[in-house]
Amino acid sequence: MQYRTLGRTGVQVSTLALGAMNFGQIGRTGIDEATAIVDAALEAGINFIDTADMYGQGESEEMVGKAIAGRRDDLVLATKATLPMGEERNRRGGSRRWLVTELDNSLRRLGVDHVDLYQMHRWDPTTSDEETLSALTDLQRAGKIRYFGSSSFPAYRIVQAQWAARENHLSRYVTEQPGYSILQRGIETHVLPVTEEYGLGVLVWSPLGSGWLSGAIRKGQEITTNRSVSRPQWFDLSTPSNQARLDAVEQLAKVADEAGLSLIQLALGFVTAHPAVTSAIIGPRTLDHLESQLAAADTVLSADVLDEIDAIVAPGLDLAPEQKFDTPPSLLDPSLRRR
Repeated sequence: MQYRTLGRTGVQVSTLALGAMNFGQIGRTGIDEATAIVDAALEAGINFIDTADMYGQGESEEMVGKAIAGRRDDLVLATKATLPMGEERNRRGGSRRWLVTELDNSLRRLGVDHVDLYQMHRWDPTTSDEETLSALTDLQRAGKIRYFGSSSFPAYRIVQAQWAARENHLSRYVTEQPGYSILQRGIETHVLPVTEEYGLGVLVWSPLGSGWLSGAIRKGQEITTNRSVSRPQWFDLSTPSNQARLDAVEQLAKVADEAGLSLIQLALGFVTAHPAVTSAIIGPRTLDHLESQLAAADTVLSADVLDEIDAIVAPGLDLAPEQKFDTPPSLLDPSLRRR
């Protein structure tokens, strides 16, 4: 396992991080299997675990808490907030009112007195940066969080939040967690240059492209990834973007074979090769999934292989741009652009 410094914090984290989204109802991973996955991940040298309050409406956090009991000090623990936790309109967002309440809920579910990294799962356009950063700074000073970061923020919002922290003499986001894979390279255009400029640690999610780069989606075979059940539109092969991804996967599989690698090793080795990326978050549902992903822990792709990948999916290109999570709200809601 390789390790890198998390932004400018001085904290060392493994280049593969364990994501716990599939623990519980989302991935149908039970507590015994989840604990076994955590055990095997830590044994392999992974020292960073990432979860969120809304994964199973708290179920993932509870499972992570049970799995790490007695060894919390040996790992870097991260969770997130802002996405809805129920129907009540104030049980979401980046307000001080909600973050103070929900962090306590997360700590209770995790069975810990602090988290190392508390992340804003999405940008909340209804709440000012000053409001959110002020609340996070106070929670940091209270010892409940060590650092805080953002997730799926557009580049201009990352810059704005850095400016707001400096202008108001508040602590700043030290990490960003964007989606990134060979098939979704859009963050190379704006987000990664910004994170490098501000010295942010980058923890990328979905490095296997929601299963497209796991080997579970190939021409002429039945799609077996679990995500095809929860988000069937992402795997509808009648759409142009999914046809483009399928064609790219077939070409990438040939590159992997010629390099003596699995498709998973190629995919994970690609994202960790970018100098702005700190860790790739893997989200195994089973021990077999974990083992296939751990095989990429020390994968280093040659310049020739990286050039071949660039020829298949150009730098900065998203093959499925409609599946991004950092699109400005005005592009999604006509009322925000047609006043």
